[in-house]
Amino acid sequence: MVATGTMLIAYLKHICGMFSIASFRIKKALKINMQQDVNEEKMIIIYKGIICAIDIHRKATEFSQVFIKSFEGSFFCLIAAGMVCLTSTLVQIISYNSTEQLLLQLVCISILYIYMFLSNYIAQDITDHNEYVFATVYNVEWYVAPLHIQKMMLFLLQKGTKAFHLILGGIFIASMESAATLMGTSISYFTVLYSTSAK
Repeated sequence: MVATGTMLIAYLKHICGMFSIASFRIKKALKINMQQDVNEEKMIIIYKGIICAIDIHRKATEFSQVFIKSFEGSFFCLIAAGMVCLTSTLVQIISYNSTEQLLLQLVCISILYIYMFLSNYIAQDITDHNEYVFATVYNVEWYVAPLHIQKMMLFLLQKGTKAFHLILGGIFIASMESAATLMGTSISYFTVLYSTSAK
């Protein structure tokens, strides 16, 4: 499980790197001094830089979508199993009197919480890197570029208005907010189970 998780993290970090490269390409393409006379050669360099950035961004989003589609069922089962395990472990903690068993259950809960946190943290990192690409587009001096480059940049700015998230099973948006929701839900389930078993 650790080896598979590490490999998945490596893939997801690769996607973050692709988004960072797209941001760098946009910055570099528009770093050319637009105030001076922009000749044909500079225009070609700017076009190539922007086209490379758009292509890398497109590949990163496609790769993340294919990646999520490939493991969608597994991730969804992991979420469900994690919730059941977490809730049942919380219920077991209340019923144990032994300190050793209590410590074992606390270790299990800690591992489950860390696993939930890390998986959602990596997904949030991808979302943040994608948003950084569009923050870069907003922050570069695209408005001093020639008109046809401004039109290309406006296309990128429009694309940035649509949020990009990793969605699992068409239901669960992987993010830090969702991790907090999962943890809160598991405690709510525990409370319900505990109150029904106490009667």
